[in-house]
Amino acid sequence: MIAAVASHLDLPAQDLKLTRCSTGKYNSTFFLDGGAHPLVFRVAPEDERRLNLFYEHRMMRQEPEVHQELRTRTNVPVPAIISHDFSRRLLERDFLIMEKAPGSPLSEALGLSRRDFSRLLCETGEALRAVHAIQRDRYGYLGDHRPMEPQASWTEAFVIMWNKLLDDIESCGGYNAREAGAMRKLLDLHIGVFNRSVPSSLLHMDVWAQNILIDASGGLASLLDWDRALWGDPEIEFAVLDYCGISEPAFWEGYVQKREDDTDARIRRTFYLLYELQKYIFIRLVRGNNPSLADTYRQQSLQLAGSISLRL
Repeated sequence: MIAAVASHLDLPAQDLKLTRCSTGKYNSTFFLDGGAHPLVFRVAPEDERRLNLFYEHRMMRQEPEVHQELRTRTNVPVPAIISHDFSRRLLERDFLIMEKAPGSPLSEALGLSRRDFSRLLCETGEALRAVHAIQRDRYGYLGDHRPMEPQASWTEAFVIMWNKLLDDIESCGGYNAREAGAMRKLLDLHIGVFNRSVPSSLLHMDVWAQNILIDASGGLASLLDWDRALWGDPEIEFAVLDYCGISEPAFWEGYVQKREDDTDARIRRTFYLLYELQKYIFIRLVRGNNPSLADTYRQQSLQLAGSISLRL
């Protein structure tokens, strides 16, 4: 790995040092020292489709464009990507080299006061409002990894995403054919609640304590890990924030715009939460080798699905 980094930075390999970062659940992340400035070296996991959800396969390939767009069009604190290599000539995996963002993960913050935590959530809300203002005219996973064809509407995109996710879960044995079929039917029965005009907004889709860096004063220093980025309905982002404990009142103070909360919105919210929750059936079973925990997520998903009126 050092040789690959040295080649991209045009530095002697013996001058460089890699130190494994303890955070990060999907890519392998290293702090890189020995150059003019501290950097981060991120390496994608094995390039085997069977080990990845449909949108995870080669998803690092969309990060350079997303980072560039954010840095050009917003003031959201995002580190610059110095170099990347998806050719596999120097290393058998995709990798990128980026600035080392200032600050430390919220997940490691000790002694953060409630007041400072609220301020941080407010700043996170402000940042995501700016992110969601970046819009396109197509929906879905639009990055260079191309896990799906771009769609003309969010409804069309979500139907594809929902069914591809279920394909992955069923293929690994997380759902049996009856359960997967019931989940497909569930969306068919409620598809009308998705038929509304919604912008194709840039969505982070992984904002949680480990991807929020804070500075010495407790303020927002950086938002990390944009490889799961999606273009679509901001409501699906909000469901991830609900799941990760971010969408507290202080967040909405910073975001300013209120979320919809009528009956249709609550049904959509359940589907979006299911989209987040069900992925862990696959992840715990295939990559975690933990059938028991995978089954816990399965049961939680089926129970949540039952709350929107379909007997499974």
